[in-house]
Amino acid sequence: MSEKETKNAEVETTEAATVETTETQTVETPKVSESQANPEKFLKDFNWHNYEEGIDPVDDKQLEEFEKLVAENFVDTLNDEVVEGEVIHISDRDAIIDINAKSEGVISLNEFRYNPDLKVGDKVEVLIDVREDATGQLVLSHRKARVIKAWDRVNNAHDTGEIVNGFVKCRTKGGMIVDVFGIEAFLPGSQIDVKPIRDYDQYVNKTMEFKVVKINHEFKNIVVSHKALIEADIEEQKKEIIGQLEKGQVLEGTVKNITSYGVFIDLGGVDGLIHITDLSWSRINHPNEIVELDQKLNVVILDFDEDKSRIQLGLKQLSKHPWEALGDTVKVGDKVKGKVVVIADYGAFVEVEEGVEGLVHVSEMSWSTHLRSAQDFVSVGDEIEAEILTLDREDRKMSLGIKQLTPDPWTDITSKYPVGSKHTGIVRNFTNFGVFVELEEGIDGLIYISDLSWTKKIKHPSEFCNVGDNLEVVVLELDVEGRKLSLGHKQTTDNPWDKYETEFALGTVHTAEISEIVDKGATIEFNEDIVAFVPTRHLEKEDGKKVGKGETAEFKIIEFNKEFKRVVASHTAIFKEEEIANVKAAAKKAEAQAAESKPTLGDANDALQALKDKMDGKK
Repeated sequence: MSEKETKNAEVETTEAATVETTETQTVETPKVSESQANPEKFLKDFNWHNYEEGIDPVDDKQLEEFEKLVAENFVDTLNDEVVEGEVIHISDRDAIIDINAKSEGVISLNEFRYNPDLKVGDKVEVLIDVREDATGQLVLSHRKARVIKAWDRVNNAHDTGEIVNGFVKCRTKGGMIVDVFGIEAFLPGSQIDVKPIRDYDQYVNKTMEFKVVKINHEFKNIVVSHKALIEADIEEQKKEIIGQLEKGQVLEGTVKNITSYGVFIDLGGVDGLIHITDLSWSRINHPNEIVELDQKLNVVILDFDEDKSRIQLGLKQLSKHPWEALGDTVKVGDKVKGKVVVIADYGAFVEVEEGVEGLVHVSEMSWSTHLRSAQDFVSVGDEIEAEILTLDREDRKMSLGIKQLTPDPWTDITSKYPVGSKHTGIVRNFTNFGVFVELEEGIDGLIYISDLSWTKKIKHPSEFCNVGDNLEVVVLELDVEGRKLSLGHKQTTDNPWDKYETEFALGTVHTAEISEIVDKGATIEFNEDIVAFVPTRHLEKEDGKKVGKGETAEFKIIEFNKEFKRVVASHTAIFKEEEIANVKAAAKKAEAQAAESKPTLGDANDALQALKDKMDGKK
């Protein structure tokens, strides 16, 4: 077409338009483009590929309008921001999400395991994971979006103190794992409740309210607390209760914790302690004998500190003291039954009524004067019978006796154990000076060390016998008023020294062996009882030498003391006695010869001098 023809065509078109306008002049409507009339259809039908290839030319005005619509209706997929999309289709494996981008995105259904009720039309938060995969598909991530949003929410909750909901997933060491906004948080066991938790499993699979108390951004750790919410609720109650506390006030509480030394009571946000001694008027070994966990009971306020942070409570004070309730008919001399509750070295405490105890001193457990430990007679828990010896209601003291229930063995002691009678007893104890022997329960006697043996020299009684041995004894002395009995053991046999006094009389000669060389002499054993001492100068033999250890010789008794069991012998006296006898015989013979021949006095003196010199060892 020529330029002229083109111009004519434009004129005709203009004229036609003018005629049309003139014919419809009644209503003038501005012309609206297709993109303005239906932007969604325009964007959907727009051939982006042909535009990029230059096949479909677009003027500048239309291009500006297109870019404006894109900016208003499509998200910018270049930003790592969490956007909201709509589920438009669900397959067996994936969910198709429309986020108003060039194309829909796809998310694996594995990311929606926490939400099995996901359906078409649901709004979900997503993050662009891959802008375009090999098939040109937009790949989204719901899990990453949840994590990003969750951390924003958790941080905001921590900063503002907002209360959040969490799902308790499972137990772990020291506490629980809680799902908060899709993030795992740690709930310490101490932060579950204000009271100790005994059953953690009761919280699993429950949704609870929590407060975010700590965040570690470096390690991505979150700590939540349910206790903090409870504490906040009871803080006001606590202030109100503390402000009304008074000594002697009776309150209802719940057993919160039981220890070996007492019980902690929850008074409604305020804790008080009942010491074990204030639980019962009776003695108890552990508080769990009286109370149990979660038990509700009335308690009385005994004391508290200035700020009322430590409250001392009592339980037994709500009942009358057992001593005040003790009947007036109970008196000294009565027989009572009770249970042994405590044993000490000096005796045993017996509970005769609840909260009323009496002491049985060890000396009142047996008539024996030889004291033993209380544990030798009774044990804790034993049910025993006793007699009331003293009763002091004002000081709340009572003394009891067990031995009084049996006759006093000393009553007929003179007929049972007269002086000179023989008996068999049991060795109970030693002292440095003797042995205590028990003849029967309550009858003890003493054997002095000197009355153990006729012949042996004993330094300590343990050399002679052992505790528990049976020993024959003879009653030597009896003091009924002083309750003392003197015994002897050696008196059960004849005194061998009576016989030895004749056998080893002064001047008798015996053959024996030197058994030991000792200081200032030696010893010889004539028999198992007689050990004689030989002074050094009496060991000299006739040739001037001394008798040595193991050497056998004759010995003459030169001293015998039965009382002190002392025997002294001499070997030297044997041959010196012979010399003395020879001197006497020579003198006698000389006198006889003198009488016959009547020698001069000088001759007689010479003879006597010669004998004397011989005896003195002179040549």
